[in-house]
Amino acid sequence: MKKLTGIIFFVFLFKTAFSQVLKAGVFIDSFVKKNNFNGTILIQQQSKTAYQKSFGFANFSFKIPNTIRTTYKVASITKAFTSVLILQLFEQGKIDLEKTIHAYLPDYAGSAGDKVTVKQLLNMTSGMRNMDEGTTQESVLKKGMPQYQLPHTSDEMLIRYCSDTLVRKPGSQFDYNNADFIILGKIIEKVTSMTYEEALSKQLLQPLKMTHSGMLTQEKIIDNLADTYFYRDDIKMLVSDLPVYWSNWYAAGAMYSTAGDLARFSNALFGGKLLKQQTLNKMFSSGLGEYGMGVWVYKDYEIKHKMYTIVKRPGQIMGAQTMLFHILEHGSTIIILSNTGTVSLDDFAAAIANHIVQ
Repeated sequence: MKKLTGIIFFVFLFKTAFSQVLKAGVFIDSFVKKNNFNGTILIQQQSKTAYQKSFGFANFSFKIPNTIRTTYKVASITKAFTSVLILQLFEQGKIDLEKTIHAYLPDYAGSAGDKVTVKQLLNMTSGMRNMDEGTTQESVLKKGMPQYQLPHTSDEMLIRYCSDTLVRKPGSQFDYNNADFIILGKIIEKVTSMTYEEALSKQLLQPLKMTHSGMLTQEKIIDNLADTYFYRDDIKMLVSDLPVYWSNWYAAGAMYSTAGDLARFSNALFGGKLLKQQTLNKMFSSGLGEYGMGVWVYKDYEIKHKMYTIVKRPGQIMGAQTMLFHILEHGSTIIILSNTGTVSLDDFAAAIANHIVQ
């Protein structure tokens, strides 16, 4: 009798969850139509795919549609992978989060070398001058972006753009700085004696069978990679992205992936298969700027009058817009990958969450 009751309860929960996803699908279709969204959306509940659908074009000129197999530039979702790699090395005793940059990069020339810790790089409180300071759409269109539009190796990026002066006391203020994660990438290389790409592949992509993910470089042609387009405020039009060397974003934003591959990563991360629970607690500890280690963490986030913990990793580089949005207590993940910079994915993901939570 108890077994039968359990089966009935499970069926009830399944039907309820399925009904919520159907409602979410209706909302998504309506939102996409109103807001001209291009991209792929995947929803996971309890590590199972409950919804996946693609919209619009991967290439506007040839009208090539986005599909669930489309590969996207995932921008700063890369930082979540970098954080996991660092924390795995921490668990192995190869990195001390409280040690400074010089402990792992003794030749690092910046003033932060003996003052900024690995932990402060992870939680974006290094206090270093921001490498993208003053970068606006207007300035980029007039002057370009030397740090991204000129070819640089990761070593050159470290020296030229990630070794600037300290402008505030380390640990005192949150400042979203790509330099912090470029330095972390170089620490991974030094500790593992591998390139960042090799470490990423060996420790995460291969074990998780993420066969459609990797690092973007100018030399490599990626199968099914969507072209990206950004909205120019000055002429009120969607245009092709500026030419850049994507590899310059390195450990801070140079990955490509598919929605399905990111679902594998999400399931492994939140399922405790990549890091121990104690380490996950560190990663998901909400600090200054409500930032954890490579992800934003929102405690007491209200959805339908109930409080949840949201772990969120958005990304945006010109037209590449991405979102990994996880509702911790609900066990649900929303992945949104877009190749057009036309929609606020923060608002979109929050609205979807409101539809899938009962």
